[in-house]
Amino acid sequence: MLRHLSAIAAATIVLLLSATAQAQVETVVVTAERAAEDASDIFIIKRADHVIISVTVSCDTRDADQRKREMKETLHNMLRAAAATATLSLGVGDKTVGKLTEADFDDIMGADTRPDTSRATIIIKTTVSPTDTINAAVARLNDFVKGITKVGRTEIYRGGDWQLTLIAPEQYRDAILAKIVDDAKRAAALFGAGYGVSMDGLEHAVSWYQKGPLDLALYIPYSMKVAPLAK
Repeated sequence: MLRHLSAIAAATIVLLLSATAQAQVETVVVTAERAAEDASDIFIIKRADHVIISVTVSCDTRDADQRKREMKETLHNMLRAAAATATLSLGVGDKTVGKLTEADFDDIMGADTRPDTSRATIIIKTTVSPTDTINAAVARLNDFVKGITKVGRTEIYRGGDWQLTLIAPEQYRDAILAKIVDDAKRAAALFGAGYGVSMDGLEHAVSWYQKGPLDLALYIPYSMKVAPLAK
């Protein structure tokens, strides 16, 4: 059963929860899976950290050793080209994206559905600036793919639409909790002396939904009740 708390006590508990929350340094792919059925009215707006696309690097050279060499050289070209830019990088992963390195090449290369064909799926990321537009970000990604020097019979195919990423969503917990505290104080004050608030769900992870082409609304799913303080 929830305890009825004064606004000040509620604020104290919220801040304690905030102090114990540990942000994980990971790049999370923003997908519809965590969209807003449980969205709260209390949120902060955060610009996405990256726009990303997934591409498949494929090669159908008959000789297996030559096919592997051609794919690896193409992947090297992609790494070098990305490193020469200020905003582009390569990654691997599905729900979270890790950095692609040369050491990953053998792990990500595998057999395709066609005979004598191999493929590797990688993520291309572009950093989102404060003045960016989605069209500009997607254009950088498309231009990068078009400009890659492909070796032998290697081809690069884009898969699916662009997506957004967010680095370490839990780092924004304190800012969200501070807004929840302020809202709880206002709610209790409206009812006057003798009333307090109770809250449930503050332990939930930070969630989000898309608020604009490059903007995300970050929130914590929770519920709040205003009731007379126990005597």
